[in-house]
Order: sequence, then structure tokens, then C-alpha cells
Amino acid sequence: MNESEYAVTLVPDDNETWLALCAVLPEVTTFGATREEALRNAALAIEEALAARMAGQKDLPLPAREAGAFIVPISVQAALKAAIYRAMRREGVNKAELARRMRAHAPQIDRLLDMRHKSRLDVMETALLHLGSQPVLHVASAHA
Repeated sequence: MNESEYAVTLVPDDNETWLALCAVLPEVTTFGATREEALRNAALAIEEALAARMAGQKDLPLPAREAGAFIVPISVQAALKAAIYRAMRREGVNKAELARRMRAHAPQIDRLLDMRHKSRLDVMETALLHLGSQPVLHVASAHA
């Protein structure tokens, strides 16, 4: 399990839907008519929960294994933005300092940390490098 995959538990609900819960992000509670829909909705809810924690300047929990849980990947973009935020907190770097290091303007850093904004991959990679982190790509089969 890596930082872009979260454990989600599915529970059959009394109205023939599936309730999706994430133990490390208790604010994530969603559902779907099918298991597949519940898992897709869980990925979106996880990204929203991470965005809310970032906006509130709170720590982001790392994913943890959970017996019987489904592994749900978040988008590459969301994973990179969360990694940048975690690296900033780990290194004690605020937005102004990251902007200085990257020779960027404050609004660029705000967009870089905005889960809804489509940031360029090279900019996210540069931010991570300026924070002492090296992004590594791992591609897994969707059928595994």
C-alpha cells in the first residue's frame, strides 16, 4: 500500500446500497448502489477529505492496511498535491518559503495545493524536489 491508496470498508446498508467508510479519514462516509459505485465515490470523498484537511492546515494521515478492506487509489494529481503538502509540513516550509524556493508567486503555490486545480506535472515535481522529496512513478496493472 502506498500514499495514494486508502483502505475502504464496504458495509451493506438497509436500503440495498453499500456504505463506504475509511478508518484513517473518519469524515469519509459515502455510498453507492453497487460496490463499484461505492468505491468510486469513496475515492472522490477521500480527495475531498484531504483537501479539507489541507485547507484547515491539519496533518494528513497516511494510508493504513485494514483487514477485509478494499484498496482505493486516489488520482495521481491528488496524490502529488498531498505529497507536496506532507513534505511542506515535514520540512517546516510554509507557502511563502516554497514560493521563494521555486521563484513563484503566492497564487501559484495556492493553486499547487488546491485539489480542484489541474496543476502541471512538471510544477508539482519541481515543488517536491525543492522540498527534498523525489517523486517516483509506479504503475500497476488494473487487473491485479
